[in-house]
Amino acid sequence: MSVVAPVVTIDGPGGAGKGTISRLVAARLGWHLLDSGALYRLTALAAVKHEVPLDDEPALADVAASLDVAFLAEGAATTVLLEGQDATNAIRTEQVGDAASRVAALPAVRQALLQRQRDFRQAPGLVADGRDMGTVVFTDAPLKIFLTASAEERARRRHLQLREAGVDASLSSLLKEIQARDARDMQRSVAPLKPAIDAIVLDTTRLTIPEVVDRLTELLTERGLASAT
Repeated sequence: MSVVAPVVTIDGPGGAGKGTISRLVAARLGWHLLDSGALYRLTALAAVKHEVPLDDEPALADVAASLDVAFLAEGAATTVLLEGQDATNAIRTEQVGDAASRVAALPAVRQALLQRQRDFRQAPGLVADGRDMGTVVFTDAPLKIFLTASAEERARRRHLQLREAGVDASLSSLLKEIQARDARDMQRSVAPLKPAIDAIVLDTTRLTIPEVVDRLTELLTERGLASAT
């Protein structure tokens, strides 16, 4: 009988630090990484590229099922390719993020991407970053984390990221976009954003990135998923 690779799920709203924390934890463990949000962002970007309306569920499901994507690990960074072209920065814009949130609310799209996400589960293990990793995709994960932070703090972090990238953005507009996306993600009928029943909720509002990584490492050690250092 084959041994099922362990999975740590890290769910939560946008801006809570899931992406950064997941990458660092995966690197520390030497595990694979699944950025599920990137798959939805890539679906949205591909739809826009091919002029598929964001309310055409069957057509969007076809886009999701046939995505031509690749994730190329380069040290601590990952290059994302869509149809052979670098889409790493394009999928991180606020416009694509908003479109991805709309696309992710469609049941047919979520179903089309479900198995693709589960296929990332390979030895020695997987760190899965998303919004429904623990509640839908990997319900048997031995450790489920739900990262959260206040909307104001998440908007502040995003504003800082954009400024560092040379992008001018309104903090108040970012806050409104985050609040609207939260409401849409939590209220959707399929796989709404919420902690799994057995998830550990961790508020990162007043925590540094190293503090969060250390806390997750402690939890991994307690569950026998990582060696004590």
